[in-house]
Amino acid sequence: MTNEALKEKIATVPLSINYEEGAEWLTILVDPSDWLKLAEFLKSDPALDFDFLFCLTCIDWKTHLTMVYHLRSTSEKHTIVVKSKLAYDNASIESVARIWRTAEFHEREVFELFGVNFQNHPDLRLLILPDGWEGRNPLRKNYEDEVNMIRL
Repeated sequence: MTNEALKEKIATVPLSINYEEGAEWLTILVDPSDWLKLAEFLKSDPALDFDFLFCLTCIDWKTHLTMVYHLRSTSEKHTIVVKSKLAYDNASIESVARIWRTAEFHEREVFELFGVNFQNHPDLRLLILPDGWEGRNPLRKNYEDEVNMIRL
């Protein structure tokens, strides 16, 4: 399916979405409040069949955070990117771990490294860092490492 055909299909969902232009893959910009509804549609619609979440990460822009999801349909062979802008303080978005199982660990990683709260996540706790690192979020640009004196 072409990017234009994907746009037409996704436009059938009554959501407020925008697109980034100029990339190889269709890039969708969605409000965090609409993310779960869009995710459910992308996975369940047979013509889209986005059955594989192969990347989930976060970007710190100092003024806000952006969640980035890369989705692929293994049967239809198309790929999209979904981005959602989050507030810097109290960053929160709905978990998609019940839709794509791979999100469970990716969301835990983003939770501990960037401090994003994934609402309704089945097991939101530290994944990589040892106990005592809760809330320190070392990949945020405002993180200060007292031992190594790193400032961004």
